[in-house]
Amino acid sequence: MTVKSVKGFRDTLPGESNVWRRVEERIRGAFHTWGFQEILLPFLERTELFARSLGETTEVVEKQMYSFQDLRGESLSLRPEGTASAVRAYIENHLDQGDPIVRLFYTGPMFRYERPQKGRYRQFNQMGIELIGDPSPEADAEVLSLLDYLLAHVGVTDVTLAINNLGHAGCRPAYLDALRGYLASSREDLCADCLRKAEQNPMRVLDCKVEACIAVAAGAPSILDHVCAECRAHFEAVRALLDLNGVKYVVDPRIVRGLDYYVRTAFEATSSRLGAQNAVAAGGRYDGLVKALGGPDVPGLGFAIGMERLLALLPEDADVPSDRPSVAMVGAGSNEARQAAFLLADRLRRSGVAVGWGGGRSLKSQLRRADKAGASYVIILGDEELEKDEVVLRDMRHQSQERVPRARVGDILLRRLGLDETVKG
Repeated sequence: MTVKSVKGFRDTLPGESNVWRRVEERIRGAFHTWGFQEILLPFLERTELFARSLGETTEVVEKQMYSFQDLRGESLSLRPEGTASAVRAYIENHLDQGDPIVRLFYTGPMFRYERPQKGRYRQFNQMGIELIGDPSPEADAEVLSLLDYLLAHVGVTDVTLAINNLGHAGCRPAYLDALRGYLASSREDLCADCLRKAEQNPMRVLDCKVEACIAVAAGAPSILDHVCAECRAHFEAVRALLDLNGVKYVVDPRIVRGLDYYVRTAFEATSSRLGAQNAVAAGGRYDGLVKALGGPDVPGLGFAIGMERLLALLPEDADVPSDRPSVAMVGAGSNEARQAAFLLADRLRRSGVAVGWGGGRSLKSQLRRADKAGASYVIILGDEELEKDEVVLRDMRHQSQERVPRARVGDILLRRLGLDETVKG
């Protein structure tokens, strides 16, 4: 009996991993261009971190975290998201003592126990940013513009960017009263979870993905009618900057996000191709989170992109290079000739040429394998070539071949593959 992977945990196979790497490289490049620096965060944190930051009554904390007690009885959890860990690292390592505005980005797996579906797994991967220390509407607009650029930069265009203004803690009481009153009149249409949340944390009902609850949320009072003048001015300034920058968006008053730490600007990038759980990226402002976790009273905001969902939206003709070797090495004949071919392949790899090695198979089978692998060039080194200290260099694209000195084949390939300047640099 074979041992299979755990449900909701999947392998990313060669081919798909190449696409993944290329997309990740583009996103990393954009993060660096926008001035963000990478932070490497642990997968495991104290459960208390997520309970305090995300909210005790959120779906994530109540039902989705992989939590356990270690040998000392301490409750630990695999991270379900990256912001709480980044803020914990910011506080613990006193990152506020340098530049008052800190720009971080992270990448890696997150873990949530939920029903696996298209683009959504129990181990999923995110790339995200955190901009800590800047309270201005320009920071919000900058983060939203970066997200808009990233999606287009990797080739994903059929998404909708939706934004909302959640106000701050002082704006909430009047709105929560109005929302509780509305939900009380719709109790028969709410799911069991939302019936409980309607009293404890009514804004969570607006984030429910059950169809009946979505219908109820559509008629709920709008938080935009309850935010204070300061929060309204902040949101209008963000919108004005986005308009000036040509960023397309819609205002959706039902966006509250699934976590308690969001204030003021909240947003999602969604696609109809992803089903009910349709967000490919999401984020917002969390001005009180750093202080709530024991740090200084500084604002923050950020977003995370779901990599599995992002890749599911890539067009079929996305510009992604092949992982296949540029050159196939074919060693044939005596043991000495095959050893020489092996050593030549190793030397070429060390100079920067991707070389596939055919092993000890027959000449015919190795050539067939090289053709199937899609190699641009094939190097043949047999007993005759070894005696003359040369190789046969076959150009698979132009169906031509030539004999060249064995010592020069590396320089020739570097030049033809356009790698000579790369190697020099």
